[in-house]
Amino acid sequence: ELKWVAGMFYWMESVQSYDEGGWRYIDELAKFVEGGMEGTSFIDSVSGIVNRGCHNPPCGTGAVDGGYERSQNFKKVLDT
Repeated sequence: ELKWVAGMFYWMESVQSYDEGGWRYIDELAKFVEGGMEGTSFIDSVSGIVNRGCHNPPCGTGAVDGGYERSQNFKKVLDT
């Protein structure tokens, strides 16, 4: 349970409030939804924030771990 609570806290504090280099999570989420939730650029950017701390990896810390799998899982959820 603690892992989920910590994850939710991180999501609220670090992802939803992300606003760096002209990429603001809330604005990009709105664009993604308004655009019909197509493509992988949104989830790729969010994966970068979660996994590497920036929206346009590889950042200074490297490539996103499991990027392809993350985008496929995201697509699976949206298709459900």
